Amino acid sequence: MKVRVVTFPGSNCDKDVGSVLESEFGARVEYTWYKELFSDKPDLVVLPGGFSFGDYLRCGAMAKFSNAMESVVKYANQGGKVLGVCNGFQILTESGLLPGALLHNRTLKYICKDVDLVPVSENQIAKEIKGTLSIPIAHGEGAYFADADTLERLEKNGQVVFRYKENPNGSLHDIAGICNEAGNVLGMMPHPERAVNPYTGKMDGKQILEALLKK
Repeated sequence: MKVRVVTFPGSNCDKDVGSVLESEFGARVEYTWYKELFSDKPDLVVLPGGFSFGDYLRCGAMAKFSNAMESVVKYANQGGKVLGVCNGFQILTESGLLPGALLHNRTLKYICKDVDLVPVSENQIAKEIKGTLSIPIAHGEGAYFADADTLERLEKNGQVVFRYKENPNGSLHDIAGICNEAGNVLGMMPHPERAVNPYTGKMDGKQILEALLKK
């Protein structure tokens, strides 16, 4: 299995997710700098967490213009699997691969803690994930927002993948993660790669990565 992890100036979770995919899934991980184009067809492309371009303007607003994202958009539109975590989710919405936007947390404070994440059984990615998951969040702009029509469409099409059991940031409909209509692009604010560590006993994140890779 080949995975490309796209790294932007300010990314800080690229090696985290890459090392997990290598150690737990035997993936061959290649890191793609934001200035680079790619034309191959890996099994997965990951947009990691962090603060791309310092989160100036809006989170992900500058990253969407990078050469690498040109390749990511083309890859996704051809059916390739894409995972965007935290800042990666923000980049996916800014680039139009996912609808909506991520706004400042309702408290206007940065939040870093474990949250209970509920898989939405109607969603094709999450349907085989069992039970509530404990997954860390770490963001200042994680409140999912979309207009009423978009929210209705997401719910009707089964595109809501995860909800917060107790909403930490003001996300509409308690949304923690969504996918596109085809189900090959997943964006989520919680960090599954930070909950795959046998030394700490936190392994719930592995279920999320398994579900995406199996789809």
